[in-house]
Amino acid sequence: MSVQGWNTVLVLGGIRSGKSEFAESLVTDAPVVRYVATAPEGDPEDTEWATRLAAHRARRPGSWTTEETTEDPRRLADVLASAEPNETLLVDDLGGWVTVLLDPDHQPADDVATIAELADALRDCRARVILVSPEVGLSLVPTTPLGRAFTDALGAANRAVADACDAVVLVVAGQPVWLKPVATPETAAPATTAATVSGSAAATVSGSAPAVVTLADADDIPEVQLPDVLTHTPPPAPDQQPGNPWAAPTMALPMVATGLVIQPGMELPMPDEYAGPQAVDRLATLDVPGAGLGVLDRVVGFAAATQGTPTPQAWGSVRVLLLHGDHAGGGSAGAVAGESARRAAQARAGRGALARLAAENGASLQVVDVPASAAMEDEPALTLDQVESALRYGWRLAEQAADAGVQLLVLGACGAGTEAAAAAVLAATAGAEPPTVLGRVITDTGEIDDAAWMVRCAAVRDALHRTRRSSRGAKEILAELGGGDVAVATGVLLGATARRVPVLLDGPVGVAAGMVSRDLAGQARHWCLLADHGGHPAVRLAADVLGLTPLLDLRLDLGEGANALVALPLLRSVLALSAALPVHPSLGGGDEAPTGDEPASTEPSYPEPSYPDTSDTGPDGTEPDFAEPEPAGPGPASTGADDQPASGWRAG
Repeated sequence: MSVQGWNTVLVLGGIRSGKSEFAESLVTDAPVVRYVATAPEGDPEDTEWATRLAAHRARRPGSWTTEETTEDPRRLADVLASAEPNETLLVDDLGGWVTVLLDPDHQPADDVATIAELADALRDCRARVILVSPEVGLSLVPTTPLGRAFTDALGAANRAVADACDAVVLVVAGQPVWLKPVATPETAAPATTAATVSGSAAATVSGSAPAVVTLADADDIPEVQLPDVLTHTPPPAPDQQPGNPWAAPTMALPMVATGLVIQPGMELPMPDEYAGPQAVDRLATLDVPGAGLGVLDRVVGFAAATQGTPTPQAWGSVRVLLLHGDHAGGGSAGAVAGESARRAAQARAGRGALARLAAENGASLQVVDVPASAAMEDEPALTLDQVESALRYGWRLAEQAADAGVQLLVLGACGAGTEAAAAAVLAATAGAEPPTVLGRVITDTGEIDDAAWMVRCAAVRDALHRTRRSSRGAKEILAELGGGDVAVATGVLLGATARRVPVLLDGPVGVAAGMVSRDLAGQARHWCLLADHGGHPAVRLAADVLGLTPLLDLRLDLGEGANALVALPLLRSVLALSAALPVHPSLGGGDEAPTGDEPASTEPSYPEPSYPDTSDTGPDGTEPDFAEPEPAGPGPASTGADDQPASGWRAG
């Protein structure tokens, strides 16, 4: 929800204005939503109030968690302070919070200090937050002291919270009016940062996927927002059209009233089966002094098939998706606490190996917070509702990239326990033994931690034992074992396939998502390219099952996503070379015209073969009858010296 430069929103509105419904629509597709209820239960005899509360509860999806703060008004600030970056908090509403604040049971209390504490907690909150509050400033001044105290305290709270929020919207008769516009990309990004934050375009499949909120257009009905994109704009490639013309929506997909339905057996597009072989055959005709591109001819074939042309262009617009989400339990044994969050924050700030490599490649970088996963050895990593939301979320990330003209997605991940989750997915989908696909645990000092490795193996073993009677369907595997990052990555692969956008995989999370995506849409693996296995056993096995032959064997270990970016310049160079080189002159190609003082070509000329001259005419101007020449010497089928006429052509 931080697209367009905002992360916190205050939704104001009068009684029955639709403010709560509007706030709930902002988080419809958020992977993790925590509903913070502030209103007290009230008088048990008040059936009308109980009906209102029941209506609010009935609208909440089953995947949301609910937290009550009615016992202590200061608890709301604590909830904001302890929220994780991958969470979305919906606080409904501040009117109920002020009611508890003014309750005699909490007096004497410093109302001003408590409100200021709430505003400070909101500014420092790492999660995405939407707060709902009644707007009472337009009503008449209450006639009772208690009523005036309530309106004064709520007005002060609204002002303090509005000042702390990135955006404020007033809902009038169900219509949102944005009062506090968000910062533009130019003003939102620090001047010292080379990257700028760009808005994310809405993405639809057949016109029915949920729309992305655009704060510049108040008439649109907002949905959940996608993360910021750190954009490095590369110069346009010569003779290459901007955008991604081969990434248009393809076909109608199953829909219900709530949006796209991701289900097994979806029919998604395949790459062009003719363009790839034609491009590889064309490489043999190019004017190169050596034997050619070697194994990298597969890059040309892949790009040709995904672009639908025998002369593919080098990928101009590239986006890196860095999925950040931790796994609890033994799968994260040996991981340094908070290290993945530091890596994600580093990438958001344009620092670190991944951000630097992205900048050098002119690639945009999008850091995506995914649902945190529970300990798979004890309970499902996610609920099925969370899996559905994560799949749609990943699909929308791919849709957003396609609409922005991205021609290649690079999929990476950073999170504690990701390797163990990928190993569990491989064990469930390919029958792998956990110890054979779990890489060694390397500490931050470069030492091998065998004890942590054994704990991870035990966690995967126990998770497989717990789920031994569970379904091995794609969504069930994601819920029981895969977790948030693998689920979102699977959605990205499916969405990219639907929009014909190739994906460069890098690391266990991407290949685990590829394994799961086979049951949902078998076409997805044909849009994936693996640059390097990185020496990881899980990647090696999954690549073999998926039919993805790594192009390189560099054994890089710079982090998921960064390894692929190291290889990307080489892949681009191969594509640019194959598209620019002419056909060899011996095969009918012509040399490029020399420029400046270049010497003339010294290529030898090949004489044309001579044939019998039949253009002579007789004395009367008529053509003579053709006579077969009789060359001297034996023919190819003769057994004697000169006993039969012979052919003048070489045998053979």
